[in-house]
Amino acid sequence: MAQSPLIFAGTSHPELAREVAKHLKLELGKAAFEAFPDGEIGVQVLENVRGRDVFIIQSPARHPNRYLMELLILVDALKRASAKSIVAVLPYYAYARQDRKEKGRVPITARLIANLLERAGVTRLLTMDLHTEQIQGFFDIPVDHLYARPLFVEALKKRKLKDAVIVSPDIGSNKMARKFAEDLKLEIAIVDKRRINGRDVEVNALIGNVKDKVAILVDDISSTGGTLKMAAKVCLKEGAKAVYAVVAHGLLLGGHKLKGIDELYVTNSVPQDDKPKGMHVVSIAPLLAEAIECVISAKSISSMFKRKV
Repeated sequence: MAQSPLIFAGTSHPELAREVAKHLKLELGKAAFEAFPDGEIGVQVLENVRGRDVFIIQSPARHPNRYLMELLILVDALKRASAKSIVAVLPYYAYARQDRKEKGRVPITARLIANLLERAGVTRLLTMDLHTEQIQGFFDIPVDHLYARPLFVEALKKRKLKDAVIVSPDIGSNKMARKFAEDLKLEIAIVDKRRINGRDVEVNALIGNVKDKVAILVDDISSTGGTLKMAAKVCLKEGAKAVYAVVAHGLLLGGHKLKGIDELYVTNSVPQDDKPKGMHVVSIAPLLAEAIECVISAKSISSMFKRKV
């Protein structure tokens, strides 16, 4: 008789892990985490995992180095305890923006993370809204790539917005914006943005019409909110009557209040403890739970999106 899978949670986002486990009607696996005085991380698995399929939910956001190291140590512990398979569930893939060499003598850290996960013993990766889809090619193990878009589309349709337009805050988000526009049957506009450094951006032009419309900005990651604030400023200058923003991974390190944005939609791929007025958190727990069920039962994950979109 096949044993049921085990779900473990790192310390980065236990609330999401508990919600996923609840959807799966499973209890979280027991593991002890310890921080030593010198900063080292200690992990002990308190379950018998021999011959079991194991899923680890960890979202290495805001403190990526600590949470990634914790994940690697937990994976090693599970591998040495003879787990049958180890699936890393990373709703947010840290270092995803360092996916290519834009200048000389810089690393491709997204590839490094892939190498570390595989070397530690991860046998499959389940992630969501990668900054660039080609990151999947950094792995020699199966990668299941989920999208929060169907959840956002459902939430936005409930608002029954009139005279709205999807706005890509930069050229890089153009593909994502076009898919939102297709799903919502709306026009698209593009902000021509140039990044000066890791924190600052400048805008050259707005391609498209937002006058007297609700501009809906869509982006995959917002760290400081600089790109969104700049794009909102441009949309309002060009006559938009309101600005909404939809962000898959809302790190929001510069504070939750984004000037010029009336409504902000984010997922709980990273913890969202502070929820000010105008901020809506869309849970991805049902999405992750369904994907995990597909992995367990060897069903196609792509069929999930054909049904939803």
